[in-house]
Amino acid sequence: MSQPFIEARNVGKQYGQDIILERVNIQVQEGEFVTLVGASGCGKSTFLKMILGTEQASSGELLLNGQAMPNEPGPDRGIVFQQYSVFPHMTVLENVVAAKGFQKASLSGYLFGKEKQQAKDEATEVLTQVGLSHALNRYPHELSGGMKQRLAIAQAVICKPRILLLDEPFGALDPGIRADMHRLILDLWKKHKLTIFMVTHDLKEGFYLGTRLWVFDKLRHDPHAPNAYGASITYDLPVGETQDSLYQEITDQIRPDSMATEQTETVL
Repeated sequence: MSQPFIEARNVGKQYGQDIILERVNIQVQEGEFVTLVGASGCGKSTFLKMILGTEQASSGELLLNGQAMPNEPGPDRGIVFQQYSVFPHMTVLENVVAAKGFQKASLSGYLFGKEKQQAKDEATEVLTQVGLSHALNRYPHELSGGMKQRLAIAQAVICKPRILLLDEPFGALDPGIRADMHRLILDLWKKHKLTIFMVTHDLKEGFYLGTRLWVFDKLRHDPHAPNAYGASITYDLPVGETQDSLYQEITDQIRPDSMATEQTETVL
């Protein structure tokens, strides 16, 4: 097998005395789509931030193409949050052009002349891909929640990242819009040959999207010191090959209280 695109070697993360992650060991090839599930506070978003470069490992090694993961964000890694990171005073088109401009080394990120026109052309193409070609001149306050999230995705994709990080991007959307967003993100994944990591609290969503699912949980617990041990990846599953009994086991693990009486549904 070729060298992993991303590799974690015994990675741990802690803040002071609080241990968030420990003994994380994974290998990911370029082009995979990994979904991350687990109880709130178990380190899923922290791991995403470590890939982004806004957080660093406290122990172990996190590698990108065999080299240490850069300790700051770069254009090779895009991220989309649940809360829309758009500029309210800019139109849809201007928002995406601005995202392209921020790739520049200058403080302002302003584009001029041919460079600006090229960015507009690229932004229009990306906005067409995400279904916003009819809304180029609208402002964010004129958009629905689903349209704002499409805009945030366009901002990330125009920078042509190799890695796209999604931190619960569809959590605030209703089921019908979420289904549309699922189709969109799968289309973009294939079209742009992205490597995607997506945090979700929806186990069904985690099994539906992508190629691989990770479950974050603590293997060791101390009731007197809840932060004495960190979470690790307790399941690493190929999507679509999970039995109902294992699906229920994972459901009970990540939502033991609210899901106790819920009947398991078959995951296709």
